[in-house]
Amino acid sequence: MSRPYWIIAGLLTVAAWALAAWLYPGLPQRVPTRWNIEGKVDGWGGKSWATFLVPGMMIAFLVLFAFLPALSPKHFEVDSFRSTYLYILVLLTALFFYINGVILLATWQEVREGPRFMDIGRALIGGIFLFFALLGNVMGKVRKNFYIGIRVPWTLASDRVWNDTHRLAAWLMVSVGVIGFLLVIAGASPIVAIGLLIGSMLIPVVYSFIHYKSLERRGAL
Repeated sequence: MSRPYWIIAGLLTVAAWALAAWLYPGLPQRVPTRWNIEGKVDGWGGKSWATFLVPGMMIAFLVLFAFLPALSPKHFEVDSFRSTYLYILVLLTALFFYINGVILLATWQEVREGPRFMDIGRALIGGIFLFFALLGNVMGKVRKNFYIGIRVPWTLASDRVWNDTHRLAAWLMVSVGVIGFLLVIAGASPIVAIGLLIGSMLIPVVYSFIHYKSLERRGAL
């Protein structure tokens, strides 16, 4: 059952390399490497590393995900949620692929002559919100481990706190992901959208602490 996930992740990685290789000959020696929150270029660098950085990271990421299950200590194995683990692998690979495409398209836009047709800031933030919503859709299925999820002292100390916190996180991530994406599409300030994203990540952490202490006082741990 795990093979389809790895095939999809591998195809996305190959496609990212193919796109970078296709655009590489037409790019100048120095290309944009950094954009500010307004989508304006504020850094330049050599095209060799800039063009293939994200595809290279995708390979490293696949290798890492392949070895993490074997490195898991007892009682923290990812085998208890293997299909969800592999779904997250594909989802993260797709995010890397999307980021790679947006960056390459933005690079091509900057070095060619003609009007700008894409706001890289909004494109990246919008994609991240969609990723956030899709990740939240399975967050409630993630079991206690050292690699994925809300890994704070209170969730790692209690299976009940872990599960309850991740159910809350799942609801928040889907809701905030959809709302944030719509805000970006509607033209809201990226700062507002990022603030919403950060808030949704902090709430489960605070909840896990309060929930743990409540159970501790009641002797329910």
